[in-house]
Amino acid sequence: MSDLLRIFTGFNTQFVHPWALLALLAIPVLAWMRGDRGGAPAVEFSSTDLLRSLGRSAESKAGNFLTGLYFLGLASLIVALARPQGGRTTTQAQASGIDIMMLLDVSGSMLTEDYFLDGQRTNRLAAVTSVTKKFIEARPNDRLGLIAFASRPYLVSPLTLDHDWLLQNVDRVRIGQVEDGTAIGSAIAAGLNRLKDPSSKSKVLILLTDGVNNCGKVAPETAAQAAKALGVRLYAIGAGTNGTAPVPVYEPNTETPRLDAYGKPMYYEVHVEFDEAQLKRVAQVAGGHFYRAVDLQSMQAIFSEIDKLEKSTVHYKKTQEFTDLYPWFLTAGLALVSLEMVLAQTAWRRIP
Repeated sequence: MSDLLRIFTGFNTQFVHPWALLALLAIPVLAWMRGDRGGAPAVEFSSTDLLRSLGRSAESKAGNFLTGLYFLGLASLIVALARPQGGRTTTQAQASGIDIMMLLDVSGSMLTEDYFLDGQRTNRLAAVTSVTKKFIEARPNDRLGLIAFASRPYLVSPLTLDHDWLLQNVDRVRIGQVEDGTAIGSAIAAGLNRLKDPSSKSKVLILLTDGVNNCGKVAPETAAQAAKALGVRLYAIGAGTNGTAPVPVYEPNTETPRLDAYGKPMYYEVHVEFDEAQLKRVAQVAGGHFYRAVDLQSMQAIFSEIDKLEKSTVHYKKTQEFTDLYPWFLTAGLALVSLEMVLAQTAWRRIP
């Protein structure tokens, strides 16, 4: 799969002969010399008191204006000599990315609180979604999608490069939106159905579950064989612990935990089943790996390992288009110098 991910454009300026700009340093020196020395006297007087009394401030201001025009025009001519060019630099980032469909278990057992997030006890779904979002943010070059499943799978997001939109949909995933159960085989089949693009160079399924396949119309092994035939790798992640685990008691028909007399959430211990052997077989058949995430740290490490195994490549192409700007500075410089000469000999002519 090749997708045009980004196009960066920016206006740039460069000089063909930048060394010519050093001549600009001479302008302050010339201005100082001209002001310090002044013009050559046309007529010598024994005393200038009479002429000083005849002087007008307007003439002084006019002289300063003309001097400014002259040096501004000179500066423009020097910039023109440096031959400035302006244009746009365009960088295209073309990614040979990976199509990744994530299959997220949202059965009732995902409410089991055997994880800790930021020092607080949290359920499996919250832990899984927090790590999943970081994984999405770390893969900007890939198309990612999400399928949630319990007794049957349903599409949360198709494959997309709009990861902000995908993250918003991850936050909307809830338990109880479909009937309870764990249809692992059907979820894998639904994920394969979303990985049909023949132009994709690499296709991956990431299965996150905490239970045993107990419903659905497709057996996990059958779905794994289909993945192998289609060239799709499957990484299976088993979330949570085996045996008993705490599950919060909720108020009827709500997501509000019931509190005890001390204001603390109430829990009850449940037996959690987990078919690790089946998930290992499924992952092995589909050319992937099985991982066990007993806590948040191990789950983060698993996603980091998958991130390293499934690397996408990005190729950058940079193009530049520049246009000469020196005619503008040359024209401005000649115009300013010419205006200074005309005004000095006409309207603001100084008579000794």
